[in-house]
Amino acid sequence: MPLSALNTSAINDSFYSILAETICMLHNHPSGDPTPSRADVEMTKQVVQAGRALNVEVHDHLVVGRDGVASFKQLGLM
Repeated sequence: MPLSALNTSAINDSFYSILAETICMLHNHPSGDPTPSRADVEMTKQVVQAGRALNVEVHDHLVVGRDGVASFKQLGLM
């Protein structure tokens, strides 16, 4: 499922099915540029909010590209 197609209910279902206390999100940018997009930032905020409601911490969100890896935590985006 493309990242842009994720929704909160799909995230909630995933949290429930894996019984996680902490998760790390990860996806790639086929363009090669790991810079988080506005959609990445907004979706991450929604996942963090959904996680809080279920007592699941989102440790970080990593975006992988040909030019490296971007960490939302290191960039101050979460």
